[in-house]
Amino acid sequence: MSPPLLKLGAVLSTMAMISNWMSQTLPSLVGLNTTRITTPDTLTQISPKEGWQVYSSAQDPDGRCICTVVAPEQNLCSRDAKSRQLRQLLEKVQNMSQSIEVLNLRTQRDFQYVLKMETQMKGLKAKFRQIEDDRKTLMTKHFQELKEKMDELLPLIPVLEQYKTDAKLITQFKEEIRNLSTVLTGIQEEIGAYDYEELHQRVLNLETRLRDCMKKLTCGKLMKITGPITVKISGTRFGAWMTDPLASEKNNRVWYMDSYTNNKIVREYKSIADFVSGAESRTYNLPFKWAGTNHVVYNGSLYFNKYQSNIIIKYSFDTGRVLAQRSLEYAGFHNVYPYTWGGFSDIDLMADEIGLWAVYATNQNAGNIVISQLNQDTLEVLKSWSTGYPKRSAGESFMICGTLYVTNSHLTGAKVYYSYSTKTSTYEYTDIPFHNQYFHISMLDYNARDRALYAWNNGHQVLFNVTLFHVIKTEDDT
Repeated sequence: MSPPLLKLGAVLSTMAMISNWMSQTLPSLVGLNTTRITTPDTLTQISPKEGWQVYSSAQDPDGRCICTVVAPEQNLCSRDAKSRQLRQLLEKVQNMSQSIEVLNLRTQRDFQYVLKMETQMKGLKAKFRQIEDDRKTLMTKHFQELKEKMDELLPLIPVLEQYKTDAKLITQFKEEIRNLSTVLTGIQEEIGAYDYEELHQRVLNLETRLRDCMKKLTCGKLMKITGPITVKISGTRFGAWMTDPLASEKNNRVWYMDSYTNNKIVREYKSIADFVSGAESRTYNLPFKWAGTNHVVYNGSLYFNKYQSNIIIKYSFDTGRVLAQRSLEYAGFHNVYPYTWGGFSDIDLMADEIGLWAVYATNQNAGNIVISQLNQDTLEVLKSWSTGYPKRSAGESFMICGTLYVTNSHLTGAKVYYSYSTKTSTYEYTDIPFHNQYFHISMLDYNARDRALYAWNNGHQVLFNVTLFHVIKTEDDT
């Protein structure tokens, strides 16, 4: 039993003993009980009366007469033995009354102590629940890089069940504390149960298997767009960010180009994680300003539209030099044939599983979209396709497996409305919605390695997942 309960028990026991003693002793001391006087000759029953009363008489051994008398309380002789006993009793009762009052105060104090303990226990329970809620956050901190690659690989930590106890049962407080200590120790052991290197190896092995599987997939048709996943919030309302679809598996560099004009600075980050944290690894000062936001990084080089021209520039990140530049014949520029949002987005450079492309419009095609496949080294146009979709009515566009997909707006409610296949030179109208979460898209490009759409959505860098209809290659396919 805890100290407060021991004190309560002691008080109750003491009060019971006092009550019993007083009920048996006090009446006899003040003369309220029936009195028996034993003499050698007689045994006389006496009852108390008011005033001076003789109850009985007898003789002592010397023959003297002895009378038993009860006097009224107000005239009691101060020397009378029973009077002294009465006064002593009254003093004891007063002292005992004071002691009981002190015990009562202590009991109230101890009761408040018990209530305080109950509050502390509730606080401990709340802290435990908070620790349990924060467990996943703690796991994420240790395995964040792995979870970015494959969240579903992280083993789910079992949810610990805590049986609630009645906080009013003070006798269970000590046991409750033991339970909390045990659970906290269990959480600590659980967090340390996963070996980081082992988990890292499991992720790499599964990633290799997935990539081997993806190599068996032929080009597919766009069926669905899901997301977005917000990666970061930075920059102005307009800009571009991208990774290289031809980079090796270990090369996950990110390039960041803020604004659609009057800028020449490209920022590089070693990984998505560094990009999110802002850990910039390098900057490049381009020899020319760019126009629009429709640039692309492909096989280690940046392809962009030179400001106030229809010239395409190929810039090497490794050497820091311009490797090639070529005018895109008849292509409109400087807001002649931009997307619906403007921003000098006349020429859109993009890449897919097949190669490098340029999407633009010409007077010769009445301002409708022209698709040109480019030589990645010389920027020479290899082949062109003229479509019937007005460039100025398109919100954005992107290439997947040689098919151009066009959105009908850059604002809320946009959807993939039109597609054109360069393989069959045919088009169709589609209805593939996607969630324009931040209301204004100024860049939308497909990355074949990630099978995802990179977008700049009103100062938010986001990713969309795409679902493609694929045909699986077999060993017999040539």
